[in-house]
Amino acid sequence: MDQITGLLVPFIAMGAIMYFLLWRPEQAKRKKHQNMLENLTKGDEIVTNGGLHGKILGLSNDKNIILISVGEMNSQEVKVQISRSAVAFLKKGGELVEGE
Repeated sequence: MDQITGLLVPFIAMGAIMYFLLWRPEQAKRKKHQNMLENLTKGDEIVTNGGLHGKILGLSNDKNIILISVGEMNSQEVKVQISRSAVAFLKKGGELVEGE
């Protein structure tokens, strides 16, 4: 019985270390990002996963599609529709904010 306990203790300790160093922080980060996505509003400045910087012009009724303005070309505003899940960061005062 003592041999089994002696073998199990290191495995349990490694599992606890992995949980507190890897999984738990990742869950908190994912939760903050999801909260940020749910609270996006018209006028927010964002950065997408693909690196597009833009300003939200509107959200669809189901809020899964976002219309953003990404700049001007030939004196015309360039508008792009993206999925809400494509938003990586929210910009506040020119600074990137990952989630709040």
